[in-house]
Amino acid sequence: MFAALVPYAAFESHSRGRKHDEPSSKYRGEYQRDRDRIIHSTGFRRLVYKTQVFINHEGDLYRTRLTHSLEVSQVGRTVAAALQLNEALTEAICLAHDIGHTPFGHAGQDTLNVCMHDFGGFEHNLQSLRVVDVLEAKYADFVGLNLMFETREGILKHCSVRNARELGDVGERFLNNKQPSLEAQIANIADAIAYNNHDVDDGFRAGLLSIPQLRTQSLFSTHFDIVHERYPELEDRRLIYEIIRSMIGAMVGDLIEESCRRIDAAAPSSIEDVRNATYPLISMSDLMYEQHVSLKRFLRKHLYSHEQKLEMTSKVQDMIDGLFTAYMSDETKMPAQFASAARNVEGAVRARVVADFIAGMTDRYAIAAHEALMA
Repeated sequence: MFAALVPYAAFESHSRGRKHDEPSSKYRGEYQRDRDRIIHSTGFRRLVYKTQVFINHEGDLYRTRLTHSLEVSQVGRTVAAALQLNEALTEAICLAHDIGHTPFGHAGQDTLNVCMHDFGGFEHNLQSLRVVDVLEAKYADFVGLNLMFETREGILKHCSVRNARELGDVGERFLNNKQPSLEAQIANIADAIAYNNHDVDDGFRAGLLSIPQLRTQSLFSTHFDIVHERYPELEDRRLIYEIIRSMIGAMVGDLIEESCRRIDAAAPSSIEDVRNATYPLISMSDLMYEQHVSLKRFLRKHLYSHEQKLEMTSKVQDMIDGLFTAYMSDETKMPAQFASAARNVEGAVRARVVADFIAGMTDRYAIAAHEALMA
């Protein structure tokens, strides 16, 4: 299974392991088990009804957090296989990276962070780790999913020094300026590639982005010309799909080639050499990165800040704020599991229980819960 991996990949035999020792599986590697536990988790299933850009009820064909995570996984696996890194670990990280995201996308996260301002704040990256470490309840011998260290490390893409000090093993690299595994680095960039491209697709499908607008972006314009020259009569719906396919292919190819150059220059002989590198070894080229960032800024201005999106953003912010205020005032309005945890506690402890409950909601559950409170 591991014979084809390069020496600086994440090997299970060199892993820091799990918090709780478990007997090994007869037919699966440890990172495969992590992937399977994530797929079977409650948090992962909920992603099917959590917003990526468009609220769940706005349409059936837009991406959700679940479909986004699957697309990230496909990009990540391709890159990991090409670089002879641990594909199972990469897949596990990709599938779990958004497992702690709130309903209503970044609007939900930002609002919950404001609500939690006096109680330690809220960040979906930390919440994803909290879900797999604490909140999932499926096993008799431990809380959480008891994932391997390298999977947990990859889920925690960024972290403040204050939080890092409280997180123990997975927080150490932020205190010591270390890099994560190459598999974790791949998952991070695969996420960015996936959401930029599928947000173009969803924005066009919603009628909020047009091809003339998109052609102001050099990355899109380059691939528009390539596709249009080959298929001059192609209608817009299939044209946009072919352009996105072409862009993803170019970005993934660039990522693999630039990462190969960086790895060859650094010449790591083990995963510890990867961790001790002064910069990430998985990266796009400078030109591709500039085009990627430009497209990201374009989407922020023309899609995420579109008048139609801002109107919905305002509504969901009011919902999250209303839910938080109501549950902080009266824990009995929450289900028994959360009501019990919030009973007879105050301050940050109570607020974290409320945040856990709200963050776990799907879009439609949050809408129904808010309507019930307002009835």
